[in-house]
Amino acid sequence: MNKISDKPLATQVAEEIRRLIRANKLVSGQRLSEQRLCERLGVSRTPLREALRILSAEGLVTISPNKGARVAESSIEDTFYMFEAMGVLEGSCARLAAERLTDTDLEKMESLHEQLETAHRNADPESYMSWNREFHEFVQEKAGNPVLGRIVSGLRDVILLHRYRQIYRPGRFDESMEEHRRLIEAFRARDSERAERLMQTHLQKQCQALVTYYAEKGKEVVYPGD
Repeated sequence: MNKISDKPLATQVAEEIRRLIRANKLVSGQRLSEQRLCERLGVSRTPLREALRILSAEGLVTISPNKGARVAESSIEDTFYMFEAMGVLEGSCARLAAERLTDTDLEKMESLHEQLETAHRNADPESYMSWNREFHEFVQEKAGNPVLGRIVSGLRDVILLHRYRQIYRPGRFDESMEEHRRLIEAFRARDSERAERLMQTHLQKQCQALVTYYAEKGKEVVYPGD
C-alpha cells in the first residue's frame, strides 16, 4: 500500500480494503483477520481497526462483538431496493442540475465526460469507474440541494461496490458509455426532464447487469414483488 499521502493512515487503509473488495480479493461474507490484514497492508492494528469502523459505517463491513469483522453480504432484494432508491435520488439530482448548470459548470461536465470517453477507448474499466464517480458527484453537487446531497452520498458509499461489479458484465461497459453520451446531450440541452429520465434508466441498467452477475455466481434471484 502506498503510504505517501496527505490522507490519514486509516483512510488510506479503508481505501485499500475497498479496492480488495471490488477486485473480489476479499469476498462477501469472508472473515477479515486483523493479523493477516496488518501483514498484508503493512500497518498496525490501530489504523486497521479505525478503517474497519469507517467501512462498517458505509455498510461494506460488518463488525460483531467477539466475532470480529466480515465483508458484508447483501441479498439480491436489498441490492434491488438500493438501486431503485438511488435511481430516484440521482434522477432528482440530474433534473435539478440541468435546470441550474452555468456555462462554466457545463464545461467542467464536458471535461469529465471526455475522461470517461478516454477510459472507454483505452478499455480501462477501473479508470472509467473512477471518473464515473466524479461525474455523478459533480451532478449531485450542481443539483444545489445539500440535504439531497447528503442522502445520496450516504447511499453511494454503500452501492459503490455493486457499481464496480456490474461494469464487468459482457457488453455493459459499452452500454454504460452510450448511456453517458445520452446524458451529456440532455445536460447540453438543459433538458431537465430528459436528464432525470436518463439517469434513472442508467441506474436501472446497472441493477439489471448486477442481478445477472449474481445469478451467474449461483445466487438465487427473486425480484421484489414476485
